[in-house]
Amino acid sequence: MDDVWDVVIVGAGPAGSAAALRARQLRPDARILLLDRASFPRDKACGDGIAAHARAELATLGLPDLIADHRPARRLSVISPGGARVLATVARPNHVVPRLVFDARLVEAARSRGIEVRRHRVRALAHGGDHVVLDGAVRAGTVIAADGANSAVRRLIGIPASPDRHTAIAVRGYADVPADDDVQLIAMQREGWPAYAWSFPVGDGTANVGFGMLLPELRATGLPGREVLHGRLARLLPHLPARDLRAHHLPLSTGRPKPGAGRVLLAGDAGSFINPLTGEGIYYALLTGRLAAEAAVLSPAGPLPAYRRSLRRALGRHLVTTDLLARASRHPAFIDAAIETAARRGDVFDLLVDVGLGSGTVPPSLAAAVARRWLGSAVRG
Repeated sequence: MDDVWDVVIVGAGPAGSAAALRARQLRPDARILLLDRASFPRDKACGDGIAAHARAELATLGLPDLIADHRPARRLSVISPGGARVLATVARPNHVVPRLVFDARLVEAARSRGIEVRRHRVRALAHGGDHVVLDGAVRAGTVIAADGANSAVRRLIGIPASPDRHTAIAVRGYADVPADDDVQLIAMQREGWPAYAWSFPVGDGTANVGFGMLLPELRATGLPGREVLHGRLARLLPHLPARDLRAHHLPLSTGRPKPGAGRVLLAGDAGSFINPLTGEGIYYALLTGRLAAEAAVLSPAGPLPAYRRSLRRALGRHLVTTDLLARASRHPAFIDAAIETAARRGDVFDLLVDVGLGSGTVPPSLAAAVARRWLGSAVRG
């Protein structure tokens, strides 16, 4: 077998491209292969949000200006299930970049650094002690699975898909908005909670618009998914008729599996790294792709234990926080209290953004402030 590589990455989206770029940074002499079943540019159903935390990851990868030509979105408006509202300027601006553009730029950056990119669909995987063989032809010291929510590699190593109770489904499209619109909107819905619609202006007179809810809640309606998702989006954002609607599944981090097996590491959506509070996944993808690459090239004899340790250091407390908040947020009144508190306190607003879009945690004092308001609302009710 002469097709031998130090690291083979399956999936060239944000997680996979980040892994390839980081591996090249750390070991310029490493043989790195990036595989994807699609050619780029290609569309990907997503909210297209690139938070400030994700931009910091891009800078770490040597790409600080990758999206500098896109206008930042400096304001965020959130409407809670009960109608509480907050509109504030975020501490660090976010961006909205269609995946058709963002992913293609990442792949091109990988190519420009000498990383081989091939169009290929992985169908078979075999463990061989100190290596992994893909499709009987490609041998790798470490495989990084970054092939999305329906990861083929995840199935091939015996890790089942995310359980329905930890899976959301969303529909995404685009709508026309004023060219100067710079407010990202999240409008939550009590019916079928947790559920919300969004409008994220791109900056070119269009906005990414969509609606998402938990998969069990969708099935409980007994109605066709298209009817529910498209209908609720239209009701929540009647002024933004959407086109090019596409649905996608989101495996939430509350149901995350072990992060790999043997010499195979799971990154991004393949590892269920999606924020259960917001559905954000691009920051997690860039971060986990980078951490997987670091484990692969710095700890080639035991990449999985090294990856586990890195994940624990970078995301351990944050994931515990989002797990707990996801449970509390099943009560719409909790979210009402959080948004009401954020409307009065800028520090709480900033904290919610950090937890929902980055790797933030909740200090006990702020958790207590929200809890007091929640309990007060319950008593008044």
